[in-house]
Amino acid sequence: MHACTIRELTKEYVLKSETVRALRGVSFNVPEGDYVAIMGPSGSGKSTLLNLLGCLDQPTNGQLLLGEDDVATMTDDQLAEIRSRRIGFVFQSYNLIQQLTVVENIQVPLYYQGRLGAQERDRCIELAHRVGLGDRLDHRPTQLSGGQQQRVAIARSLVNDPYFVLADEATGNLDSKTTNEILALFDELNSEGRTIIMVTHEDEVAERAKRVVRLRDGLLQSDATNSEESRKAAAQRALELLPVGDE
Repeated sequence: MHACTIRELTKEYVLKSETVRALRGVSFNVPEGDYVAIMGPSGSGKSTLLNLLGCLDQPTNGQLLLGEDDVATMTDDQLAEIRSRRIGFVFQSYNLIQQLTVVENIQVPLYYQGRLGAQERDRCIELAHRVGLGDRLDHRPTQLSGGQQQRVAIARSLVNDPYFVLADEATGNLDSKTTNEILALFDELNSEGRTIIMVTHEDEVAERAKRVVRLRDGLLQSDATNSEESRKAAAQRALELLPVGDE
């Protein structure tokens, strides 16, 4: 099972003479195939939590289990291995390499593993088609819209067939039409069994997830389930709010 278990997770930062308690004992589970939105005001700990889930940082105390492995006790090299093989990242700013084409950007995680053969390139081309960029394979980021760049980032996040896709404000720079297209792609990925955890400040985005976890002052404030009916209604509202001719 590729579940995520968070037990009494704490994270503290020492800034000069002050200790900042970003997380104060957060606990919840993310079953395999779940789709969770993490929300909270600035300073609530949501970005800190996403960094811990992505093995970009380690907790001060508590357990963080990815499957059977407690990443809270791992070395930097072990964390890097987890990041490269189990986790896909999608960022608000896309983080594409400007000099590379669509296919080459998708291939970047494989490059760091020395996997650059014809089979791997075919996999990248397949993913480009999957996210609707089959006619943009040789384009560079400056030749793409924001939504197209985010599609490249999503394809890149999938190239290693990760257990978890972590999205940090993935629609924050996008207009409402493109946001809806990206969320529809997330819906499709989740329906195929992909586990998605995303940070967002937008209620309209969180309504599309299966669950909404809210943090405040480093503590778990609530953990609520969105019914299938409410998710469908949110998707329909998003379509109805689009300008005429954009459907």
